[in-house]
Amino acid sequence: MSRPSQPKLTATDHNGVSVIQSQAHAASSSLPAAVAGLQQVPQLVPANPSTGGGKVLAPSKMKKPPADKESEEYRQRRERNNLAVKKSRMRSKQKAMDTQQRVNELKEENERLEAKIKLLSKELSVLKDLFLEHAHNLADNVQPSEF
Repeated sequence: MSRPSQPKLTATDHNGVSVIQSQAHAASSSLPAAVAGLQQVPQLVPANPSTGGGKVLAPSKMKKPPADKESEEYRQRRERNNLAVKKSRMRSKQKAMDTQQRVNELKEENERLEAKIKLLSKELSVLKDLFLEHAHNLADNVQPSEF
């Protein structure tokens, strides 16, 4: 059940967006051929490669006209930015300090655990020696039974 393929035409609108049009669709429509059956499909590369180098910028990334450095708006933006930078640096320093504190705590815990391992290893060795000594004494005291 495949759809019969229709020949398609590609045109470019005034915004540099490529538009795909089916000929069969355009011929049957009562709208003008340039509009009938059009489906706008945004392209990554503009129709005219000399405009923009193929990159589309988000509105937030577009260059804004330089603000007057004497204006109140500029001064307020700079002040907000300076506060945001200061806050960001404080958070970064706090995070580094918290991480260092956690490292120190883990080192201390590791030292305590290593000391405990040494102590338990010594205890195991002493108990093992006692057990083996007791086992040898039992073996020496046991006399073979005579029937």
